[in-house]
Amino acid sequence: MSFTRTASAGFRGFGTGFGTGFAGARDFAASRYARARRPYDARSRRAALDRLDKLATVFDTAFVLPGTNMRFGVESLLRLVPGIGDAAASALSCYLLYEAHKLGVPRFLFVRLVMNVLLEGSVGAVPVAGDAFDVFFRANRRNIALLREHFARVGY
Repeated sequence: MSFTRTASAGFRGFGTGFGTGFAGARDFAASRYARARRPYDARSRRAALDRLDKLATVFDTAFVLPGTNMRFGVESLLRLVPGIGDAAASALSCYLLYEAHKLGVPRFLFVRLVMNVLLEGSVGAVPVAGDAFDVFFRANRRNIALLREHFARVGY
């Protein structure tokens, strides 16, 4: 081990690898975690929005109640199960929030998206009225509409 100090370079470290971080720290910038944080280009952003739109359709409006024009989705079915179903449905909505965050939406818009999900989750926890609210509110469809509006305004 070397504890020498030179006037021009300052302390150079211990020479045995201490202080260099974990193995492969220099390669972190090229890792999959760093690539995931890069901004999308226009084509991949449109593809991501289309994929999220399909997911939101499955979550909120995939099925039609026969004899009516009332649409409901997988989340509405999950919310019929007390407790666990509400948590699972909210987790599905949180996945859409995660993807929106990866798209790089502004903070104010992200807060609006989160508030839609929180409102649906909290009112949806009420046994019967919450299930009806979930069918009519459709937080995921609202969030996708907000995302599409934002990216159309910004020019992507």
